Amino acid sequence: MDDVTGIPTPDKSDENFWTVVMTLLEPAWSEPTKDDTFAMDDKVLDAVRALAERISTRALAYRAADKPFDPALMTSPDVQLALLRALYEAKQSVDRLAESAATVAGRSGANYAQLGAAWGGIKRQSARLKWPHAVVRKSAGESIPLHYAGGSAVVHHDPDADAWWYSATGADQQEAESGAVHHTYAEAIAGATEFLLAHALPGRQESA
Repeated sequence: MDDVTGIPTPDKSDENFWTVVMTLLEPAWSEPTKDDTFAMDDKVLDAVRALAERISTRALAYRAADKPFDPALMTSPDVQLALLRALYEAKQSVDRLAESAATVAGRSGANYAQLGAAWGGIKRQSARLKWPHAVVRKSAGESIPLHYAGGSAVVHHDPDADAWWYSATGADQQEAESGAVHHTYAEAIAGATEFLLAHALPGRQESA
């Protein structure tokens, strides 16, 4: 996406902030370059190596002996097995984060075709199978839950005010209940997501 100068960028204090932010942009992203993916590989390797060194039996023995863990020890087959185990945990983290991102996107207006396109171009049916609860009908009479950043929220419709509101509990157990002030379901989802992100535990902040 080369030219983004025409995309509105309101401040949160602007009256039309939520209306603009919750309007889905197409395209939603630009394809990452090889440099982007290589840089991400390096960051993932740093994270999984740190975990591997915490769970490796050999690394534990070195710590118990009060000796530094020399990088050359990474060549040990058992340390590589610990690294493989750490990579599995990284995959689990990716799956959890992807489910959160798909849920927030789906409940804020994205459809399964768009979710599938973002997830490497899988088909709409495959995206539906992968995240069966991400896209839901926004019936005014139905309250719908949202789980994000280690916390949870429920979005409701107030028929008297003809507006949406949410109740939420963050990962830190802080609770909040908004007024029935959101004009659309998407605005209420955005407000709930913002609260859950603000009350995530350290290391649990998730980006949609």
